[in-house]
Amino acid sequence: MAKRILAIYGHPLRDSFNSALGAAYVDGAKGAGADVRTVSVHDLTFDPVLHQAYRAIQPLEPDLLQFQADVMWAEHLVFVFPVWWGMPPAKFKGVIDRTFHPSWAFKFRGTDVFPKRLLSGRSARLIATMDSPPWYFRFFMGNPAIRMMKHSVLDFCGVSPVRSTSIGSVRFSTPEKRLKWLQNIRQLGARSA
Repeated sequence: MAKRILAIYGHPLRDSFNSALGAAYVDGAKGAGADVRTVSVHDLTFDPVLHQAYRAIQPLEPDLLQFQADVMWAEHLVFVFPVWWGMPPAKFKGVIDRTFHPSWAFKFRGTDVFPKRLLSGRSARLIATMDSPPWYFRFFMGNPAIRMMKHSVLDFCGVSPVRSTSIGSVRFSTPEKRLKWLQNIRQLGARSA
């Protein structure tokens, strides 16, 4: 049976290098026999603001309900996003805030300190692009976007293992360097299937 992979493109622009990286991953995974679905944050229509925090679960728009259904379908999640100010873009973060809510992604029981992780049985790959060199982002900035997605979101909800790939400096890259990155990501996709 083919592995079920959901690729989430987190850049708000459809024609970004992030989208090209996501497409390369999908191409590699499909070529190796995976069953792949994609979601682009650009195409989702929803209110990214949690108006009542988590005091009440805000009714989800149809696009977010479909996103949740796709996550539940998947065995492997691939998040492709740029790093802006150390974190993913606001609309991407809005998808996480609105959909990975209590009772869907995790659930506290009584007085337990740690929640029941409702997304267990899935693995993930984070592909983050940045203008700074990845070594600088990791060692001098502390890797905040990767740490947030890996530990505070995915591991907290039971997704494991979570692996990451950082790509940069995109701003100063040559066409040849971008082609090499695309080839590497295509190979990652093929290995994930």
